Amino acid sequence: MSNSSETVSNVNKNVKYGERAIEEGKLITFPNPRIGRRYNVNITLPEFTCKCPFSGYPDFATIYVDYVPDEKVVELKALKLYINSFRDRYISHEESANQILDDFISACDPLFVTVKADFTPRGNVHTVVSVNHQK
Repeated sequence: MSNSSETVSNVNKNVKYGERAIEEGKLITFPNPRIGRRYNVNITLPEFTCKCPFSGYPDFATIYVDYVPDEKVVELKALKLYINSFRDRYISHEESANQILDDFISACDPLFVTVKADFTPRGNVHTVVSVNHQK
């Protein structure tokens, strides 16, 4: 009979590197190379998924992040992994857009940001949630 530490280490060996990166996914920033210049960064993330907190059915969306950086810029691969971390979360359309906005603000404190979550229609309902923040 194996002990529990062997079982845990065997399970960890089966976790793929991409799954591990998604689990650890957090927003990473780097210094804005043009502080003082106002410019827009527009990002489209077309493969967002989460689960309906009521039915458990998957929800699919395209996430649009439009922001004006201040002192920090979000690193794109980290943003991709962070967005992928929602795939197994039970979260509403409204809360997912608001959570992304809150985490984005915490990470890079932009001058202005809009997060738009455009969900694929399900059951003849098309939902688009837009949230924004301005300093």
